[in-house]
Amino acid sequence: MYEITIETHFSSAHRLRQYEGECERLHGHNWNVQISVASQELNELGMVMDFKELKEKTRSLIAKFDHQYLNEVPPFTEINPTTENMARHLFNELTRVIAHEHVKVNKVTVWESPNCYATYSE
Repeated sequence: MYEITIETHFSSAHRLRQYEGECERLHGHNWNVQISVASQELNELGMVMDFKELKEKTRSLIAKFDHQYLNEVPPFTEINPTTENMARHLFNELTRVIAHEHVKVNKVTVWESPNCYATYSE
């Protein structure tokens, strides 16, 4: 199995609904995002997929969250904008937009701070 990984980031604010504590209040993060995709085989160029393409697809998905109040951006208008939910959402959206039949999203890790992160995989 081959795996490639990219990292990117965005900044946004959120508040956790029904949370008892400081995170219930509006606050912001500089989120870091790590995306790993995997394949059993390499393409004709000897790649899982082009890093550039993976970066572009990831950036287009997180652009709607950058410098936004997450609670007002779908799907977080309906679900709590937790780090775990962000990781799952990005995983699902990337799975939908990656059009290579032999490539699958392996895992998505989202950091809300240098010491706190969540990973989603299937």
